[in-house]
Amino acid sequence: MQKLKLTGLSILSGLLMGLSWPATGNLAPLFFFALLPLLYVEYTVSQNPDRLKSRHFYFFALLTFITFNGYTTWWIYFASGPGMLMAVVLNSIFMGIIWLWFHNIKKNFGDKKGYMSLVFLWIAFEWLHYHWEFSHPWATFGNTFANYPQLIQWYEFTGVHGGTLWLLIVNILCFQLYRKVVILGESMKIQAKSIGIILIMIVIPMLISVLMYTNYHEKAEPTEVVVIQPNIDPYRDKFGGMTVAEQIRRIISLAEEKTTASTSYVVAPETAIPRGSLESELEMNYSILEIRQYLERHPQVKFVIGASTYIDYPQSEQKPTPTARPDKQTGGWYDAFNSALLIEKDKTIQIYHKSKLVLGVERLPFAKILAPLENFAINLGGTFGSLGTEKEAKFLDAGTHQIAPVICYESIYGDYVGDYISKGSDLIFVITNDGWWEDTPGYKQHLSYSRLRAIESRRSIARSANTGISCFINQRGDVIDPTDWWVPAVISGTINSNSELTFYSKYGDYLGRVFAAISAILLLWHWTLKLKRRFGVSVNV
Repeated sequence: MQKLKLTGLSILSGLLMGLSWPATGNLAPLFFFALLPLLYVEYTVSQNPDRLKSRHFYFFALLTFITFNGYTTWWIYFASGPGMLMAVVLNSIFMGIIWLWFHNIKKNFGDKKGYMSLVFLWIAFEWLHYHWEFSHPWATFGNTFANYPQLIQWYEFTGVHGGTLWLLIVNILCFQLYRKVVILGESMKIQAKSIGIILIMIVIPMLISVLMYTNYHEKAEPTEVVVIQPNIDPYRDKFGGMTVAEQIRRIISLAEEKTTASTSYVVAPETAIPRGSLESELEMNYSILEIRQYLERHPQVKFVIGASTYIDYPQSEQKPTPTARPDKQTGGWYDAFNSALLIEKDKTIQIYHKSKLVLGVERLPFAKILAPLENFAINLGGTFGSLGTEKEAKFLDAGTHQIAPVICYESIYGDYVGDYISKGSDLIFVITNDGWWEDTPGYKQHLSYSRLRAIESRRSIARSANTGISCFINQRGDVIDPTDWWVPAVISGTINSNSELTFYSKYGDYLGRVFAAISAILLLWHWTLKLKRRFGVSVNV
């Protein structure tokens, strides 16, 4: 009966997190209490060592995160089918391991060190999840408040890890209050100080943020931008149903509707030029020729558009890069890229290659080891297998502005987007598809994460999504003039550029790096002491 109760509480914790999440509930303040059931489960397991073991707690934690990840990212099914189950389970396994480590540290070294370890380990895990081969940081706790920009303006100093720290501390404090009052039977009057601390921890950051939000005024550096939403079905039309000519004409036609003498930029979505083209032969691509004609009519405009591109290595007998594929026609090799192009009248096309690739979709982890499986990667960008990447964030130099060309999945990587900003980008253009997931929370969550990037960097964003939602986002994270889902649309707006660097843009995920270093020391210390105890060495903690 006890295990059944703990199972229910574990599921409840996952559901509360899911209800807090953008687009699956949007009740972000619930997350201040969402971990309480799981913390209660951990407490119960630690108090009953004869009946409940660490493996039992790992099962409960795993159940919590399968519920959470399944509830918030079930829509991946529309893009990858069974791959959704793998993504949910794999992510949950990693999350469960962190909580198991916390449980063991707490069991061996006491409550204080245990709960501190949870904070360090979890933020270290989130930071690692941005950087390792299995990177999929969609569920970073700090993302919870993405649709509450009024409450998280201080992300310009901490990034999303600051939000994670906030949530973890409040949850732990709330559980300690619950334990003392409900489990141990202490009077609420005695806990008045604890209640006050919790209220301060919740309210003060909110008040600071509201004041920052109210008093933040963008410096007037206006630029007129036209954003295209062609609404070309990625499954039926983009890579076969519609001709290239039909697709680019729709984009040009929409652009013409809003282009004025003041228009500086037109932004079109990811892989808007769908058929792959050799980068050495881009000027012969039909879509580029059509854009060139448009620029003859509007010479002041700079065109930013997504494309599938290739680099050929015809003379290479050996595989030239880890992501190169054999070219059966030439006997050589080639790399495929998901690219962003900057096209200006009478100038050479500038190219940026997407660097943060979708796991299992655009790349395989540990490519050298798993290279024989690359043909099984899901096709979501018009090419099969693992794509090539840019070595680092590289802006598109438009002369008067330096554009951060953030392609799709890259918009969830705050530290990576910060690299563009620290190198001089003063505007962000997000180009994406977002049609793979049907009308589900997926594309709405994706949009909400761009709001975090605007706050962290204090950069205006023009967001072009093939099937919606396209919009502008100001430097406070407000969404402006959003389009509807699944309709062709074009919007025009004036956004302000900004060249000043925020604290976060300068130093990136410093919280993650510091907490990762502390966690490494903590785990080494923990495992060393465990070994000493196993071999009968006396240890004082």
